[in-house]
Amino acid sequence: MTKELRRAFFKNNLSVRSEENGEKYIEGHFVVFNTETELWPGCFEKIAPEALDNSLINNDIRCLFNHNHDFVLGRKSCKTLELKKDEKGLWARALINQEDSSAMNVYAKVQRGDITGCSFGFYPIDEDYEQKDGKTVWTVKEADVVEISVCTFPAYEQTEIAARKKQQEANVEREIKVKKENLRKKLEGITCLDN
Repeated sequence: MTKELRRAFFKNNLSVRSEENGEKYIEGHFVVFNTETELWPGCFEKIAPEALDNSLINNDIRCLFNHNHDFVLGRKSCKTLELKKDEKGLWARALINQEDSSAMNVYAKVQRGDITGCSFGFYPIDEDYEQKDGKTVWTVKEADVVEISVCTFPAYEQTEIAARKKQQEANVEREIKVKKENLRKKLEGITCLDN
């Protein structure tokens, strides 16, 4: 089965910084750990602190604008993107290319507060889900992170929500089958005792 790229969104306060040497940065927490994000009513997703460890070591992560692969603001291997995991989540700082007018426009919009959202794109490797009191929570335990993004609208796209609903339906169906099988085994055990 082919895994689809998934995005997790955070309404966060990004900030800008200008150094004495003239360098300009966009920075902030692009991933917040153990915070439930509502996908749709009653269904939530959260990112475990260990979920990004392998990606931070092995992946050449890029910082994009609005998940657009043609709009790169920084890159880990070029040292124009700094990534650091802390107790809150994944903090990142992108060094803005001042020769790139589009990047400077994004910098100015973050500086004015017009853009405050962020996200990250990943392939899920390992995740758990729990249903309790009519609520479903997915916990991403390992993610293959390919990019982080500064986002105009930090919200899940309808296509991603539809894919997650299908996944939830399959999980519920699987749980029902397991419960039926366990009940069947119990009933067989009771029948055997009666004989």
